[in-house]
Amino acid sequence: TGNGICKCRVCECFPNFTGSACDCSLDTFPCMASNGQICNGRGTCECGTCNCTDPKFQGPTCEMCQTCLGVCAEHKDCVQCRAFDKGEKKETCSQDCMHFNMTRVESRDKLPQPGQPDPLSHCKEKDVDDCWFYFTYSVNSNGEASVHVVE
Repeated sequence: TGNGICKCRVCECFPNFTGSACDCSLDTFPCMASNGQICNGRGTCECGTCNCTDPKFQGPTCEMCQTCLGVCAEHKDCVQCRAFDKGEKKETCSQDCMHFNMTRVESRDKLPQPGQPDPLSHCKEKDVDDCWFYFTYSVNSNGEASVHVVE
């Protein structure tokens, strides 16, 4: 696979690669979750890909859980400060809340809908002024988190 050299019809892998065809990367960086843990502590990193041990969790770093209540609550303060410049993390927003790409949309019907390839959570949370705000949170196969928030 270009990650080694062939000697007598056997692959001798370059450092950080293994497997009969040197196609298994030993690099764990693609498995690093936003909390700094390998596969978010919920799986094993095999050939640079997370194998989630808990079937509830999915995504490239085992961070997405469609049936868990925590995804929306976990990200609500960061979405609030990034989108509306308010909330508990307003003062530390630039340090604590840059782990996702954010897109503003005009209305709830413009939010991404289920059926896309990436796991998607629809969120409805209250802000510090007791108003509802709506957003989606998803993680793509490259491990990049994406938030769409209604203006």
